[in-house]
Amino acid sequence: MTNLAKTYGGALYALAQEEKMEEQLLGQLKAVCALLDENPEYTQLIESRTLAKSERLGLLDEAFAKQVHVYLLSFMKILCERGAFGQLQGCLDAYVKAYNESHGIMPATVVTAEALTDNQRARLVAALEKKTGKTVVVDVKVDPSIGGGLRVEMEGMRYDNTVASKLENLRRALSAQS
Repeated sequence: MTNLAKTYGGALYALAQEEKMEEQLLGQLKAVCALLDENPEYTQLIESRTLAKSERLGLLDEAFAKQVHVYLLSFMKILCERGAFGQLQGCLDAYVKAYNESHGIMPATVVTAEALTDNQRARLVAALEKKTGKTVVVDVKVDPSIGGGLRVEMEGMRYDNTVASKLENLRRALSAQS
């Protein structure tokens, strides 16, 4: 995430918080970013210097004026005017980070060898919430190559208790002895 995305995304969140519309703008911003991911040529068009700025702003109006709140539309236009429309995803990331911090939410990525049951997932979330003192939202990914156990990544930290990791540590220990 660039400094521009951090600054602009944080500013959009501050406005949303002040206006008590954090969830509304978050949902709309996610939807716009998902739509743009599916249509990268539209982002290229909005970033294109071959079109006049007024035409690019008009395209944003045409596509989004009836779909998103005026604050979000104005935000996208500011990015367009500054030649930074391609930073919209980074702005979303900054917005989500500010939202999570404000609401005591900690995202975590969990990698397991097989899908977790609802009970296992609930116990894992409860343990992580007890450890962090925050509401933990987990994104579980299945990777059979880890053999078993699980790997948790949150707050820039990695907790690796997988069979693959243990085998790698054992291999290194045996290599160091020879």
